Amino acid sequence: MTRPTPLSGFPEWLPPQRMIEQQIVDRMRRTFELHGFAPLETRAVEPLDQLLRKGETSKEVYVLRRLQADAKDASDSGLGLHFDLTVPFARYVLENAGRLQFPFRRYQIQKAWRGERPQEGRYREFRQADIDVVDRDTLPFHYDVELPLVVGDALAGLPLPPVRMHVNNRKLSQGFYRGLELPDPAEVIRVVDKLDKVGPAGVAGQLEALGASAGQVKACLALAEISTPDLSFVDAVTALGVTDPLLDEGVAELAAVVEAAAEHAPGLLVADLKIARGLDYYTGTVYETVLVGHESLGSVCSGGRYDNLASAGTDRFPGVGLSIGISRLLGRLLGRDALTISRPVPTCVLVALPDEPSRPACLRVAAALRRRGIPTEVSPTAAKYGRQIRYAERRGIPYVWFPGEGAGEGPGEVKDIRTGEQLPADPASWAPPPADLHPVLASA
Repeated sequence: MTRPTPLSGFPEWLPPQRMIEQQIVDRMRRTFELHGFAPLETRAVEPLDQLLRKGETSKEVYVLRRLQADAKDASDSGLGLHFDLTVPFARYVLENAGRLQFPFRRYQIQKAWRGERPQEGRYREFRQADIDVVDRDTLPFHYDVELPLVVGDALAGLPLPPVRMHVNNRKLSQGFYRGLELPDPAEVIRVVDKLDKVGPAGVAGQLEALGASAGQVKACLALAEISTPDLSFVDAVTALGVTDPLLDEGVAELAAVVEAAAEHAPGLLVADLKIARGLDYYTGTVYETVLVGHESLGSVCSGGRYDNLASAGTDRFPGVGLSIGISRLLGRLLGRDALTISRPVPTCVLVALPDEPSRPACLRVAAALRRRGIPTEVSPTAAKYGRQIRYAERRGIPYVWFPGEGAGEGPGEVKDIRTGEQLPADPASWAPPPADLHPVLASA
């Protein structure tokens, strides 16, 4: 086989990096379950007509088909790989509504695929972690307040840079643009959502192309400039002199989110009125999150309220959700060597092998340690002990176990190869310090 050519946009971490990813995933999973979210995994493919309902994504969907599919066989036609976890979740809720208890709280950690140009933090295949709450007919607003606090809790327990979540409300934006008598508020939202990419002049040009007057453009940009860590955004919006009932509703909802976060997670949220989330299905609160010190990466966690995504006939299932881009934030932090793991393998103990006939006894020693939750492996060869110790050093294994007389499975000696300390030990009772039992994740 010739040397393979790497594929850009499909990250494959080395084992230490994969362990970092797993520890981050495990921390998120534990936090989500502490808050009562149930695990879920959905299929990798969805019908194209469902995937394309989300808005500006048609160029990013990977289509699925068999290489030698019969032209008359339509079994795979019209299928695409999901590019996020929200659309498949909405479909899952509709299919299983009769078997779910509402409000339904779920978390989902799995891969998605998106055909965009690979760059730092953007991949064609990536892992993300979603939490959502959906209900039948109506969803109480307090879930809009709860979800960012759950995500803040999940990320705060990790050795990551602090996060800052920027929050807005689509009702506020749409009501403001409606109060300005702009003809297409939804399109204005999509234009303003590009502010960080094209700048004020670019947004102004696009708004003028939609028919906005100079005064309307000025007001839209003034609203987008409002960003406060507290409730002072309310007075700033009022000072712009625009009135509309939907605007008032959006301001009140955003104030409730900001106020709750200030009490339970000070510094987590910022009211940022340029945040719009250009995707079509958001109807209320919207969130975008940055790593402090890594703002150029863009949002690593986003989402919002959707009232109309999951509906069939008279059945309607509104929800609110947030999605953490695990691959996105790891790509940046691993690329900058900002995260470390205390050793590159899970193994805590290497059982030394005096000679090959002793392997069964050494395997019994290893089994005794594993039964007590200590990750253990047996030396691959019966080399001189010095070589076996160097093998453990190269692997990053902190302890070497030397079997007792006759290479029995009873008491022997264990050596901490970092300090050189060697002590008598029994596999039925010995345990390493808790900090050595498993690899430890830390910031560099």
